[in-house]
Amino acid sequence: MSFKQKILKFGLETFDLIVFLVFVFGIILFIRFFIGTPYTVVGSSMLPTFESNDWIIVEKLTQRFGTLERGQVVVFVPPGKNIPYIKRIIGLPGETVKFVDDLTYICNNEAPVSDIQASNGQYCFRLDEPYLYPDTKTIPQGEKTEFEVSNGYFVMGDHRGSTSDSLSCFSKSCYQGANYLVPDSHLIGRVFVRLFPTFSLF
Repeated sequence: MSFKQKILKFGLETFDLIVFLVFVFGIILFIRFFIGTPYTVVGSSMLPTFESNDWIIVEKLTQRFGTLERGQVVVFVPPGKNIPYIKRIIGLPGETVKFVDDLTYICNNEAPVSDIQASNGQYCFRLDEPYLYPDTKTIPQGEKTEFEVSNGYFVMGDHRGSTSDSLSCFSKSCYQGANYLVPDSHLIGRVFVRLFPTFSLF
């Protein structure tokens, strides 16, 4: 094989390698930005479900092509903030979240007739929350005990004593017009797997 042929062969092999690497890198970017993204949990707001330094994967397909449901855990950036939060969906669009005696009630048009109603006339049912941190209490700020859910989701942490969420308007004043909802445009995705330290599907 002549020197020119060796150079040509080396060039073709190098080109093939570059094309392969670009293809692989493109797939990784596509998966990361459109399908799933890894995150590390920071803080104690989701105890006991998630602990600080847990490795999770957030999938982005459900809110694009499906419907998010109550009880699912999502990662998002709250309005007025610039860092991701992880919380659980409590209230869905069209509902009212109401708090009575440290308990959470969901008020909507499908709830059965009950003694507890929202100010808009919707009947309410008590939300069963087995995921809560032991002995935690859900205490609203001040006198605001009802939160209407319009364009977005009402979210809360599982460790109610150590969380900044919709109930506290993400550490802003709920009484000065602060947004307590998470709009669709601020959602990153739904947590569907924990990789470390224990593997779990959600």
